[in-house]
Amino acid sequence: MTAVAAWLRLDLRRRWRSLAVLALLVAVASGTVLTALAGARRGATALPRLAEGTLPATAAVLPNQPGFDWSRIRALPDVETLTTFILGLEPRIEGVSGDEISFVFADTEVLNTIERPVLLAGRELDPARPDEVVVSPGFLTRHGKRLGDTLPIRLYSPATVARSADVDSDTVPADGPRITARIVGVVRSPWFSGVTSGGDDSGLIPSPGLWTRYRANMYDPDVAFANALVRLRGGEAEIPAFERRLAAVTGRSDIDVWNFADMMRRVQRSYAFQARCLLAFGLAALVASLFLVGQAVARYSAATVADLRVLTALGMAPRQAIAAAAAGPLPAAVGGVTVGAVAAGVASRWFPIGSAAGAEPAPGLRPDWPVLALGWVAVPLLVLAGGLGAAWLAFGAQRSAHSARRSSVATAAARAGLPVPVVVGSRFALEAGRGRAAVPVRPALLGAVVGTLGILGAFTFSSGVSDAANNPDRFGQTWQLEAFVGMNGQDFGPAGTVFAKLATDPDVTGLNDARIGVAHAGPRSTAVTLFSASPVDSPIRTVLTAGRMPQQPTEVTLAPGTAGAAGVRVGDRVTFNGSAGGRELTVVGLGFLATSPHNDYDSGGWVTGAGFDGLFGTSFKFHLAEIALRPGVDVPTAARRLQALAATVPGGQGLELAPAAPPTPVGELRQVRTLPVVLGVFLVLLAVGAVGHALATAVRRRRVEVAVLRALGMTRWQSRAVVITQASLLALIGLAFGVPLGLALGRLLWRVVADYTPLQYVPPAAVWALLLVGPLALLVANLLAAWPGHQAARLRIGHVLRAE
Repeated sequence: MTAVAAWLRLDLRRRWRSLAVLALLVAVASGTVLTALAGARRGATALPRLAEGTLPATAAVLPNQPGFDWSRIRALPDVETLTTFILGLEPRIEGVSGDEISFVFADTEVLNTIERPVLLAGRELDPARPDEVVVSPGFLTRHGKRLGDTLPIRLYSPATVARSADVDSDTVPADGPRITARIVGVVRSPWFSGVTSGGDDSGLIPSPGLWTRYRANMYDPDVAFANALVRLRGGEAEIPAFERRLAAVTGRSDIDVWNFADMMRRVQRSYAFQARCLLAFGLAALVASLFLVGQAVARYSAATVADLRVLTALGMAPRQAIAAAAAGPLPAAVGGVTVGAVAAGVASRWFPIGSAAGAEPAPGLRPDWPVLALGWVAVPLLVLAGGLGAAWLAFGAQRSAHSARRSSVATAAARAGLPVPVVVGSRFALEAGRGRAAVPVRPALLGAVVGTLGILGAFTFSSGVSDAANNPDRFGQTWQLEAFVGMNGQDFGPAGTVFAKLATDPDVTGLNDARIGVAHAGPRSTAVTLFSASPVDSPIRTVLTAGRMPQQPTEVTLAPGTAGAAGVRVGDRVTFNGSAGGRELTVVGLGFLATSPHNDYDSGGWVTGAGFDGLFGTSFKFHLAEIALRPGVDVPTAARRLQALAATVPGGQGLELAPAAPPTPVGELRQVRTLPVVLGVFLVLLAVGAVGHALATAVRRRRVEVAVLRALGMTRWQSRAVVITQASLLALIGLAFGVPLGLALGRLLWRVVADYTPLQYVPPAAVWALLLVGPLALLVANLLAAWPGHQAARLRIGHVLRAE
C-alpha cells in the first residue's frame, strides 16, 4: 500500500483541479439526492407522527339538534372520552378577516384527553382563563402575529344570540363584551391543523374558560346546538358498533358520524403522493448521478491507468496499479458527500414540502441521520467501486494487443475531405485512442445522451403536471360553480324551480341536480357515497375511465377508487342498501365525481334520479347543484349574475353560488410541480459538469497529438475548432438519442402517475423544451469548449514534445 499512497500524494498535487471538479459534482449530486430522500421520508411520516402523540378524535358526531343530551353518549361503554363544540354565534377577532376561531369548546377534555396538541412554542393555555388562546402556526404566518401578541375578541349580546336562528352570522354586528386575549402557545394536532376539521392550518383555539364565563354571549340552547368529537376505546373498528348504540340511545338513525380515521387516510394519501413525487425526484437524480458522475470517475481512473504504465513496467503489481488508479476519486467523494450531507441537513428546515408541512409535529432543522449516514457511507463506496471497475477494464484493455477501434464517422469525415479540425475533433469525440492518450469516449457519449434524455424527460413530465394542475377537469370537475341547497332531507328553498331558471341562462352549458346519500354495498357493507345524475335541461360532462354513465334505475357508475377497493369491474352486479331499502345494481362504468364531506373525487358512484329515489326515497345527506359554464366566461361575474337570477324566483333569495373547489390532487400537483423543473435544472448542472470534465480531460490526455499537429502547421484557431467540433458532436449525438428517449420516458412516467393518482391521461408535450433543447445544447457545449480550446491553442509545442 506504500506505492499506492505515494502515487495518491503525487496525483493529488498533479490533478487537484480535476479532483476538485469531481468533488463538486459529488457534492451537488449527493446533496440533492439526500435532501430529496430525507424530505420524502419526513413528509410521508408527518401525519402518523402527529397522530401518535396527540390523542386524535376517532369520529365527529353531528346530531345538529338543540338541547341534545350528550351525557347519554358519554356513558356508552365504547366512548373513551368526548368533547363538545358549540355551533352558535362564534366570537369574532377584530381586525382579522375570515372565520379564524376553530370552534368554542364547552369542556376541558379538549387539549387534554382528546386532540391533545403538540406544543411548538410557548405554553399550554389555562382552561380557567377566558383571555388566553393558542393558535396554529399558520395563524401567525397569515396574520403577521407573534407569540405573546394580544387579540381583541368581540362577543354578542344575549338578545342577539337569542335571534341567531334568524340572522346571518356573517353580517350581524358583534354587540357584546370585548375581550383582550393573549396568544400563549402555538400548537398542532389533526383537528386543529385542519386535517380532520376540513380547514387549514390557520386557526385559533380559545380557552374553555371563555365558554364558562360568557356562555350567554354565544349560545342559546333553544336555537343553537353542540356537536362532539369522540375518541373510542377500540378506535375506528368500534365505529359501526358505536353507531348502533348511538341510534338505540337517541332513537335517531340519521345522526351523521364522520370517520376521522378514514379522513386521515385520505389526507395521508395526499401526503404520500407528495412524498412519492419527492422520492421519485430523488431516485431520478440518483440514477442521473450514477451515469453522469460515474462517467467522470471512470474517465479519471482510466486516464490514471495510462499514467501508471511506466510503474507497472518497473514492477508495480496489477492490483496495486488498479488500486492506485481508483484511489484518487475516493478523497474527492468523501469530501463531496460530506459537503452534500451537511447541505441536506441544513435543508431539512424547509421540509416537509406541500401540505404535509401543516402536519409536521417537529418543524425546523431536523436532519434525518439514518439517511445522511447511509449516504455518507454509500457514496464513497460507489465511487470506489466505479473507479476500481473502470481501472480494471482500462488495465485489461491496455494489456490487449488489439489496436484501438476507428470511428466510421471520423473515417468518413476524412475521406470526404472535410477540414482538419473537423476530422481531428471527430476522432477526439468518438475514438478512445491508445496508451497515455487513451480517453474513455463511451462514458462521455453516454453522459451526453443521459443528460439530454433526463432534461427532456423532466420537462415533458413537468408539462403533464402543469396541465393537470391547471385543469380540474382532468379529475372530473367539468363544472365551475356549485350551489349548496339542502341538507339532511330538507331544502333551503325551491331548488327545482331555481335550477330550471338558472338553466335558461345562455352562459350555462349544463346543470346537474345532485342529491347525495350514503349507501352500504356488497357483502362487507362498505359505505359508498352516491350522487344522483339528474340533469336540468343539459347534462354536465362527466369524465369516465371506462364504460358509460347510468341510464336506468338499476345501473351505477362507480369511481375508480371505490371499484378498485371493492374488486368490482364493469358488468358486475352489486347490492346497495340505502335508507329506503336495497336493490341490486349493475356497474356500467367507471368515472370521477364531485368531492363531498363523505367522499373524494375518486370514490363513490353515480346513479340516476330514479335509482337514487329507490335507495333513499326523499331523503338525502346533501343537495347541491353543479353548474357548467361556457368556456371563457368570467366565473365570479357569472356567479353574481346567476345569483341575482335565482333571486327573481320566490324563495330563491338565499341561494349562494360559489366557485367549485378544485379536487385535492390539484393542490398537491401545484405544490410539487416545481420538482420536475428543479430536476431538469439539476440534470443540466450535472451534464454541464460531466461534459466539461470530458472536454478538459481529452485536451490534457491528447496534448501530444495536438502538439504534433501544431508542429505540422495547424493554427491556434484550428486548435480551438478541434475542441469545438468535439463538443458539438457530443451534443448532437446526445440530441439524436436523448430527445426521442426523453420524450418517451416523460410520457411513460406521466402515464404511471395518471393511473396511480388517478386522473385523465393527456399526452404531455414540452413544446418549448423541444424547440430550445437543440440550440441550447449546442450553445452550452460550445461555451464549455471555450476554456479547453483556449488551453489547446496555448500549448507550448516544444515543451510538450520534449517531455514526450
